[in-house]
Amino acid sequence: MSRDTHPGVQCPHCQSHLALVPVPGNAVPGNSAVSVPASVPAVPIVAKEEWQPPPVAEVLAVYAGRAKDTVTAARGAAKVRESLNRAKAAAAQRRAAQRTARRTPKSA
Repeated sequence: MSRDTHPGVQCPHCQSHLALVPVPGNAVPGNSAVSVPASVPAVPIVAKEEWQPPPVAEVLAVYAGRAKDTVTAARGAAKVRESLNRAKAAAAQRRAAQRTARRTPKSA
């Protein structure tokens, strides 16, 4: 089995199996054993597309026909505000405790 068609050659990113194809005109200088026949067609390289999230309009289309419940929305916003205020107060208290712990009492 040739090294060029070995099934173990894979792309490190997408794990696709690769086949090494000689490119015409890129003969190794000084090596007469490596010669590229003129009849080998050049294979176009197609880049694999990276995953992208769906468009926002597509995602929001699911919610398009729903009616807005203002009471529930206001209640949810109040809960979020309350939680944020609690988190801010806890962070301020934690910073104050750290600040006092860093201050070492000076001995006389």
